[in-house]
Amino acid sequence: MEQKNNNTLYTITIFSENTVGILGQVTSVFTRRFLNIETLSVSPSAIEGIHKFTITTFCNKETVEKIVKQIDKGVDVLKSYYNTDEELIHQEIALYKLSTSEFLKIGSVENLIRKYNAQILEINEICVVIQKTGHYEDTQALFKELSNSIQVLQFIRSGRIAINTSKIERLSDMLSELKIKESNEKQ
Repeated sequence: MEQKNNNTLYTITIFSENTVGILGQVTSVFTRRFLNIETLSVSPSAIEGIHKFTITTFCNKETVEKIVKQIDKGVDVLKSYYNTDEELIHQEIALYKLSTSEFLKIGSVENLIRKYNAQILEINEICVVIQKTGHYEDTQALFKELSNSIQVLQFIRSGRIAINTSKIERLSDMLSELKIKESNEKQ
């Protein structure tokens, strides 16, 4: 488990419909608790019409439980969960832009790319763009090695994307329970 100042890095997953203002509602929960959002990623989920927010933050278990309960109270939120790294499969993607002439001065470019399991996305007379997918430590290690050799012109890392290790999306279970409950209420 990643730790910072005796706090654990938690990944909070939020499922909602894609409505205007939902991101502001979610981030205000963190702001009110004086918590920094380390990474944020939003995309459609496996369930049509439902979006998935993936947010990471450092805090303690009591605080993350309160955050999830508060987020669940949001009108547009279907359900939110929290997990530690051990309960997830997660990745980030990083892009590195380098001067082509400087990049070619690196002793063994091929070995560097293989060592970090990276890809060259673009190479032209002006620049080289490298892509690295992995955990934060992996993308940061490549950044440090490149920075020690040459100037990195641009660098960007995505927010964490994550899926839990269970067989199906956790929201599917909740939606199935709601359908059963609605069906029983109609009878």
